Amino acid sequence: MPELSPFAEDALLACALVLPGLICGAVVLRGYRPWPVIAAMLRRSAGTALLFTALIAVALALGLVLTAQERGLRQASARAADPFDVLVAAPGSETTAMLASVFLQPADLPLLTGAQFAEIAATPGVAMAAPLGFGDSADGAPVVGTTAEFVAHLAGPPAEGRPFAARAEAVVGALAPFAIGDEIEPAHGTGEAADEHAHAGHHLHVVGRLAPTGGPWDRAVVVPIETLWDMHGLPDGHPLAEADHHDHDHDHDHDHDHDHEARPIGPPWDTSSFPGVPAVAIDTDQLAAAYGVRSALSRPDMMAVFPGAVLSQLHAVLGDARAALSVMALASQGLVTVAVLAGLTLVMALFADQFALLGAMGAPMRFILAVSWGFAAILIVAGAALGVGLALAGMGVASEILSRRMGIDIRAALGWPEVHMVAGFASLMLLAAMIPAWRQMRGQRRTGIA
Repeated sequence: MPELSPFAEDALLACALVLPGLICGAVVLRGYRPWPVIAAMLRRSAGTALLFTALIAVALALGLVLTAQERGLRQASARAADPFDVLVAAPGSETTAMLASVFLQPADLPLLTGAQFAEIAATPGVAMAAPLGFGDSADGAPVVGTTAEFVAHLAGPPAEGRPFAARAEAVVGALAPFAIGDEIEPAHGTGEAADEHAHAGHHLHVVGRLAPTGGPWDRAVVVPIETLWDMHGLPDGHPLAEADHHDHDHDHDHDHDHDHEARPIGPPWDTSSFPGVPAVAIDTDQLAAAYGVRSALSRPDMMAVFPGAVLSQLHAVLGDARAALSVMALASQGLVTVAVLAGLTLVMALFADQFALLGAMGAPMRFILAVSWGFAAILIVAGAALGVGLALAGMGVASEILSRRMGIDIRAALGWPEVHMVAGFASLMLLAAMIPAWRQMRGQRRTGIA
């Protein structure tokens, strides 16, 4: 027997969830056309009907938005970690290293030495080893030091301008609050603890804007790693040649800035004058090579991790929160179901005289059952449809708010889990609507109307 595709499995599950409600409706309505009577009831109680429809819609929309946003957050964070095949840092917390490097969260990480970086770059399977330096900011945006090669790997060619080619040049992320040509004066540290005067005299000239990556790097200012070392008064990994020493001693102040700008950037670096970096991002050509690199570089003096795997572990730890959100959504829908059923019982009581008149005119009890259930079914179906519309409208707003708060591009959308939720919720309510309809029919029977 051939296996079903995931799409077919999801579609069959949706049909299975909605089938009980459809069967209930087919049985109740079989042989009757109660729609004119139901239309008259809706016209008479339009305000009440709208209230119940809105109540159902809001409860369902909240559940849909919660589940879709949670899934969108997981997918967005996974996309942000995709360019980082392997991440190497000094021994410590894998989660902290991943959050600092991929999501640019402030963290105090030990440094890898020049000798360690040279070993990392020379490891078989490593196609690119890029140092990552962070800890500074500019107008709230993180300033990150790395290589032009890694920037191209992360975001491709600049969407505007060009890559940085000198130490005073910077490229900014797609959402960074800077324009090409701006002069930036970086601050030491991030957030409220940032010291705006610690790097006085260091200015960055924006020469390019990166294409969107969907991650926190879209809000970053990216500079050569040597720029960060210069700002902190550290060696730059490129020792001066004898001629450079002679020129420097001959005229200390002559064209100092020009000489500084002429200093090289990027690899190769000299291990003796390499000041250290908190993390190294590695790109490998093949998945098998990535596993080999991680195995080779996982040792007592350094740790190599898959950011995606660390992120998956973090999602698993947060699974309880996801379960809590699901329980909250189900609880809200359950409470709405009870409230709607109680309200429908009261509404049906308002139509007791009309049902009695139908009975006096010879309408069978099953016709009264069909009218009562059909009235509730229209409210349920309309509420479910409106709830989907509200969820679609609210999802964009919620995604925008979360994207700004989390610093990643969250694109929540309705998927099969939400389709299953709508199908199950509507089917359950259609079945539960039999309760007030049955009570109404029994009430008419007790009055003696045949």
